[in-house]
Amino acid sequence: MQIKATKVDNANAKVQIQIDKAEIEKKSEKIAKNLAKTMDIPGFRKGKVPVAIVKKRYGEKIVQDAEAELVREGLDKALEELGISKEQMLGEPAFIKYDKNDEAIDMEIEIGIRPKIDTSGYEEVIPDYEVPKVSDEEVQKRIEELAEAMAQFKEAQEDRPAKEGDLVVIDFKGTLEDGTPIEGGSAQNFELRLGSGQFIPGFEEQVVGMEKGETKTIEVTFPQDYPNKELAGKKAKFEVTLHAIKEKEPVAIDDELAKKMLQKEEATLEELKKEIKMQLENEKLSKLYNEELKPKLMEALVEKFTFDLPKNIVEQEIDVQLNNKAAQMSQEEIEELKNNPEKLQALREELRPEAQQSVQATFIVDALAKEEGVDVEDQEVVQTIYYEALQMGRNPQEILEAYQKQGLLPAIKMAMIEDRLLSKLLAKKLPKEEQ
Repeated sequence: MQIKATKVDNANAKVQIQIDKAEIEKKSEKIAKNLAKTMDIPGFRKGKVPVAIVKKRYGEKIVQDAEAELVREGLDKALEELGISKEQMLGEPAFIKYDKNDEAIDMEIEIGIRPKIDTSGYEEVIPDYEVPKVSDEEVQKRIEELAEAMAQFKEAQEDRPAKEGDLVVIDFKGTLEDGTPIEGGSAQNFELRLGSGQFIPGFEEQVVGMEKGETKTIEVTFPQDYPNKELAGKKAKFEVTLHAIKEKEPVAIDDELAKKMLQKEEATLEELKKEIKMQLENEKLSKLYNEELKPKLMEALVEKFTFDLPKNIVEQEIDVQLNNKAAQMSQEEIEELKNNPEKLQALREELRPEAQQSVQATFIVDALAKEEGVDVEDQEVVQTIYYEALQMGRNPQEILEAYQKQGLLPAIKMAMIEDRLLSKLLAKKLPKEEQ
């Protein structure tokens, strides 16, 4: 076997391997002998099957296995020559050339290597920023909103028409323009919060102004994107009778409210204000981090640290971005790309700069996460997926299995590590009392 291994740069290597026919035959013989010791073929005792019989039955498969094993051995020797461990090799080797003839196999393979990154000076690019301030007016407004949310509805004391924000109790019965009853379009003693947007556009607005005991015909048009396609875009009439008008009972903003909200018997309104102020500060800081500082910091890190990138990993990232783009294309556009290699390659080249930046950022995050001792356990990833699935009203186990099937868990984990790392780096610029 002839092997020539060359480092192209710090992240890529090229390996040339030539395997002659005699080596393949020798390896095939060895595999056949090993199989003969374990195979169970009718008419022969186990372990006593003649090698010639094994070759006759499985000859082609044995040769394929021999070639594959020799390629692996060649790659192992090449890595040894290059001083690269298997752990440093990234992704699958790419076969650039594979010529097989009666005498030998000639191949050329490209290997991606994990780049070494000098991370010194990374703290220099962490942006300076001011911690967002929260005014007394903002605190008061938030407390009023929370008090409003806690308020209970009670029957309106004064005899007045319904207004936005009221909870009304109504009967309604819906029919289409031609008089056909709407399936599921009727209810009795239904509670509706006016202004909630719970009903078809225009319905709640026409209930506003109705009085207790009044019956009214409301005309609406179902939206074009209404989930029930049989109703989408159609005009309808609803006969509505209003039985009751309920309004929120004001909640006093005092120590009693603080006790309820903080779940502490000795809580005071001043304590509540401090707690709300802290929450608002954290919300503002989180918004500043996520919308401005984290993208700015990541951009600065990518600009500061330049290094060679594994070609195969960049190509994989281009594949990912191409698939994402294809998901937004029409079937005609996809077919055009399939039938036009030049146009497909042009699109890949268009995506290359963004893919390179993405791969570069991933390696930087990985290196700095090790430097800063930032990690995310696999169980945390699962918990995050479960929580988000529940938030969306989806089955958590189904979502998890779908992500596993698509191989997305490593990407989700890396995104969580990146978020945690950037938060930790930005926190270095917080005043000591706020860290």
